[in-house]
Amino acid sequence: MVVVDFENHIIEGAMRPSSDTKTHAVLYDNWDFIGGIVHTHSTYATAWAQTQRPIPILGTTHADHLCSDIPCAPVMQDVMIEGDYEYQTGHQIINAFADQNLDPQDVEMVLVANHAPFTWGKDVKKAVYNSAVLEELAKMAYISLSIEPKTPRMKEALIKKHFERKHGKNAYYGQ
Repeated sequence: MVVVDFENHIIEGAMRPSSDTKTHAVLYDNWDFIGGIVHTHSTYATAWAQTQRPIPILGTTHADHLCSDIPCAPVMQDVMIEGDYEYQTGHQIINAFADQNLDPQDVEMVLVANHAPFTWGKDVKKAVYNSAVLEELAKMAYISLSIEPKTPRMKEALIKKHFERKHGKNAYYGQ
């Protein structure tokens, strides 16, 4: 493990810092509620990112965690790729949320087109949890659409019910 500051200067450790440090720094700098970020190249979520498509909300497991499709930031423009790529990746995520009118406190995950997923949360534990949730939702959506390619998006009333029973002001979800 290597500890760095947001300019990618090594504070502690001998290894090279993550090449994605600048992406994380942009997210921390723009969304001050974030306490942890996870970036993986997990199989199913990365496969969805490679298709450049959001993960549609098809079932109640998805709706238990968020009330929207999992967004996919669009393909990056060449000028962004040729510049400070990792820094621009952070802005690609920020811009995708603004363009799609999504609240990153409600949707704590994103796919980056042709790349892979990023998740975040109030702390590292929540960011890791969101990463595991994202991978399972990606897997379930893939299987569902493999079984029936015309599977419709879940109806809004059921999305709202499942999300609010766990996250709403009168939440009652439990075992």
